[in-house]
Amino acid sequence: MSDSEQKNQSWGGRFSEPTDAFVERFTASVGFDHRLYQQDINGSIAHATMLAKVGVLTEPELKAITEGLEAVREDIEAGRFQWSVALEDVHMNIEAALTERIGIAGKKLHTGRSRNDQVATDIRLYLRDQIDLIAAELTRLQTGLLDLAEREADTIMPGFTHLQSAQPVTFGHHLLAWFEMLTRDAGRLQDCRARLNQSPLGAAALAGTTYPIDRAMTAELLGFDKPTENSLDSVSDRDFAIEFCAFASILLTHLSRASEELILWTSAQFGFIDLPDRFCTGSSIMPQKKNPDVPELVRGKTGRVNGHLVSLLTLMKSQPLAYNKDNQEDKEPLFDTVDTVKDCLRAFADMVPAIQARRDNMYQAAKSGFSTATDLADYLVRKGTPFRDAHEVVGKSVAYGIESGKDLSEMSLDELRQFSNVIEQDVFDVLTLEGSVAARDHIGGTAPAQVRAAVSRARRALGG
Repeated sequence: MSDSEQKNQSWGGRFSEPTDAFVERFTASVGFDHRLYQQDINGSIAHATMLAKVGVLTEPELKAITEGLEAVREDIEAGRFQWSVALEDVHMNIEAALTERIGIAGKKLHTGRSRNDQVATDIRLYLRDQIDLIAAELTRLQTGLLDLAEREADTIMPGFTHLQSAQPVTFGHHLLAWFEMLTRDAGRLQDCRARLNQSPLGAAALAGTTYPIDRAMTAELLGFDKPTENSLDSVSDRDFAIEFCAFASILLTHLSRASEELILWTSAQFGFIDLPDRFCTGSSIMPQKKNPDVPELVRGKTGRVNGHLVSLLTLMKSQPLAYNKDNQEDKEPLFDTVDTVKDCLRAFADMVPAIQARRDNMYQAAKSGFSTATDLADYLVRKGTPFRDAHEVVGKSVAYGIESGKDLSEMSLDELRQFSNVIEQDVFDVLTLEGSVAARDHIGGTAPAQVRAAVSRARRALGG
């Protein structure tokens, strides 16, 4: 077969000359969409099975097509398959190889469908497969967080607002905040999967087909919930890919926030945690350095994923119905988003269980900054002092502490009583860090008992 015949075999009847070599390369997608080969072959087998059922293909033709496609799959997986830019994409490469292998029956496979519904089906199948892998990795990360949170349920650290010491919390409680973010992310991911799990196959180019196809059959064979309802929409929209990238952007935003905290906590200025050496690198010039490269890279890759979301939104914003060649540009952002999400989740799921808390450093940091000031205010209110007056009393106590170099818990009873005569010896029960965190003993609170209860509920929700 000559180059020009190969170039034009799928659609070249209308054309009088071969495609320009640059245009051929510029318009081809096989360089990146070959990763869809599994889904493309599975979709073709389902389509052929349906065509045989409705009488468009004979049983011998179906057998030849099915066996031929499985042989092509085997060649691809063994690295023997030669991808051709001249054949544009994964679909035509596989179809051409099939036809070369089994002859005229291979040319009948495309009856009743178009590359438009074929690619829409392939992408949905691919993304559904990837979502299931991502969901499993997300669960692994959540499980690691729960294990670490339970281990550190009693570990006291400073809680921050505006990155200023605010109130003492437990490290386990802080980790469960990350867990809650990921739980919402997992819900968004499953929502996305539910919406994309409809089959476009049979929508053909844009209007459906005149052949007596059974779209419900192919949908069932491919594990879809049902066929899509409108052929124009089926081939032209990529909102399921946009929704996935929106999920990915929110997930990476959450991982980026966690990364920022890990980076701060490993610094000499905080010294709250240690990361194992396998998740860090050194400096080429400063031998003392241990750089938290894994969380830094996750933080950086968030911008990459956000960019892919904007790319897909922009790609779709001005397209008229139905399919346009613009949509070829959907795959590289989507594929890279999938790869980036899987890598970041794997990195975090491996790293989180290995985090070592430097508990003494956390505790000493929680003692500074007058983190039990709110507890003193609450104590005064329980003694009958109006809150605004209590606020003023505590403010004066803190000012005195700054001047004297003493934390509230380090002041004597007489020192505290100079600001309010309702203060009694029992005030020291709430001014200790342990008393402060234990007092917040309600659902969602930082008390160690509540952290352990939250971990138990979360494990049940994960099915563990």
